[in-house]
Formats: sequence, structure tokens, C-alpha cells
Amino acid sequence: MMQLALQAARDAQRVAPPNPAVGCVIVARDGAVIGVGHTQRTGGPHAEIMALRDAQARGRSVEGATVYVTLEPCAHHGRTGPCCDALVAARVGKVVAALADPNPLVAGQGFERLRAAGVTVEVGPGEEQARELNIGFFSRMLRKTPWVRMKVAASLDGRTALENGVSQWITGHAARTDGHAWRARAGAVLTGVGTVLEDDPRLDVREVETPRQPPLVIVDSHLQTPPDARLFDTPERPVWIYAAAANAEKAAPLQARGVEVRYLPNAHGKVDLAALLRDLAAREVNELHVEAGHKLNGSLLREGQVDELLVYLAPKLIGAGLGMASQISPSGPLQTLAQAVELEFHSVEPIGPDLRVIARLAGRSAF
Repeated sequence: MMQLALQAARDAQRVAPPNPAVGCVIVARDGAVIGVGHTQRTGGPHAEIMALRDAQARGRSVEGATVYVTLEPCAHHGRTGPCCDALVAARVGKVVAALADPNPLVAGQGFERLRAAGVTVEVGPGEEQARELNIGFFSRMLRKTPWVRMKVAASLDGRTALENGVSQWITGHAARTDGHAWRARAGAVLTGVGTVLEDDPRLDVREVETPRQPPLVIVDSHLQTPPDARLFDTPERPVWIYAAAANAEKAAPLQARGVEVRYLPNAHGKVDLAALLRDLAAREVNELHVEAGHKLNGSLLREGQVDELLVYLAPKLIGAGLGMASQISPSGPLQTLAQAVELEFHSVEPIGPDLRVIARLAGRSAF
């Protein structure tokens, strides 16, 4: 039953942000599934409410039923009312939750209120899978930064483009579609102004269905983003530019396109990447999907701001060309292998003719 709830949670991943993706299944005393639901768009009902409504629509009473939910029922008044109170009012008999909510406004209080009302509570089944589904939410709640996932498409010898900059298309259509699915679940997509100037990309979600377009974040220290760039062709998508130096003349035409410009300089006259991530967390971004060039990739890795690499490898060799990231060490080119960025393979899977590799920086696999 928890696996059914986890599948419902997966269905919420493109819908729920910035809320966690949560699934809920209600099982009657006779063992029949009488209600299934998942978290809706921001401001909409949570998984438990949707499952209760589903049971009601089926004409089934939930009194004494067992509720399987992938995250602790909330206990605070946010955009919606407390789900634990709704379950108590419905007179369910037991709640089985995968894990506790890391939100300080909940953090065990939902369980306490359920137990105080006489509802049996069990915690633990499906814990690892539930945490993986909401790794960005846990990151934002516990570290105050998003989970940063860097996407790269490369040849088998690690080249992301030819020496002349040509990169379309190294990987096949299936890999591109899969990449769009990762974009769709993100809280925001980040790129650098170099990519904007060189490729004029849209960086929106097109290859998969999505109820929302994640905001686009551009690291643009000197406000070089062209006001007529194709990235502005996606309706109703927020665009946030982070710059290092105020320039009213350059900012004005961008702001006229609806861009929000923020200034976060570091000591070297560039955007402070650590401050940027903290600011995105304050904007409720759980997962940050990075699609940038080798320079910004190198800066993020060099400053320790990447959690996970999402790499699509094509079965082809390019030879000379551009790599995934440049200057990943503050001291310049590595002199010993001990200076390498240590990763841990999380998964390896064929995607069409290509290979998808997910690797995490050592020590970033769990909270």
C-alpha cells in the first residue's frame, strides 16, 4: 500500500513545488483501497485531503480505515489547513507514514496530534524512497539551500561540444525528453549568460506535459542578457537575473520584459553563487536544475555548490572539444588525482541509445 502511495507521490512531482510531492492511499477495514490522492498545485489540497475526497466520491466511509501517506500529515495553517486535523475529523483508525516532515512547523507535531486523538501511528515504511522523491524539500528545510542538480549531455569521451561550440545534438531524442522531465520537476532552471549569448536557448519544458514552467534563473554579472532573447518567448514563466553590479540603463529593458533583477556581488565582482542559492531557497526553490556551460559548471563545482550530476553520455567519440566543466579547483589545473572531485554513482540507466548517469558528490547522498 505504501508503494501505491509512493506512485501517487511521483505523479505530484511536476505539480506540487514548492510543496513536497506527497501521495496518500486509504484502505478500509476489509482491505479494499477506497481513496487515493496526491498533493495538488500550490494553494490546492494536500494528498490526504484528495484521498479523503476520493473515498467520499466512491461512497465509502473512512471510519477506522488505515491511511498510508509518504510524509507526515501537516500540523500547521499554511496555504491550507492541517491535514492531521482532517484525518482526526474523518475518524481514521491508523496512519502509516514513510517519514517525518522536516519542516520546523511540522517536525513531529502531526504525529503527536494524531496520537493524542487516539489514532495509531506507524512511521518508517518506504522511508528511503519517500526521501528521494523530495530530496530538494529536505535540502531546503535542513540546509536552507536547494538541491543542486547539474545536467550535462556529452560524448563518451566527455565532450559537451566541438571546439567551434557546436553541440546540437550530441545525445538523442529520448535523452532530451528525459532531460525535460527533470526540468519539469525542478523548482527553477539555472543557466549562465554565456549560454544565453552563445545558444539563445529557451530552456523551458516542451518535450513532456507539465502544468507549470519552472522559473528561469540567469547568472549574469554585467547584465548582458539581450531583451529579445528566445528565453522570453515562454509565456508566464518568471525570469530572475542575478547580477553583480547595478546598471539602471541595462536593467530597464530587461525589467520591461518582466525580469526581476537582483544584485548579489562577491568580492571579485561576480555573482556570489552561495548567496544566490540561499536566496533561491528563500524563494521556496527545492530543486535547482542547472543547464549551463563549462565555465559556470566549473564555478559551481569549484565552490562546492553542486549536489548531483545528471549526465547523458552518447555512444560517440568527439576528440578535441569542450569539456563538462573548467577549472574545478581554486588553485587551477589539478596536479594530483587526490584533488579530483569525488563522486558516488547513484544510478546508471540506458535512455534510448544513450546512457544516463546520476552521480552525487561524496557525502551528499542523504540527510
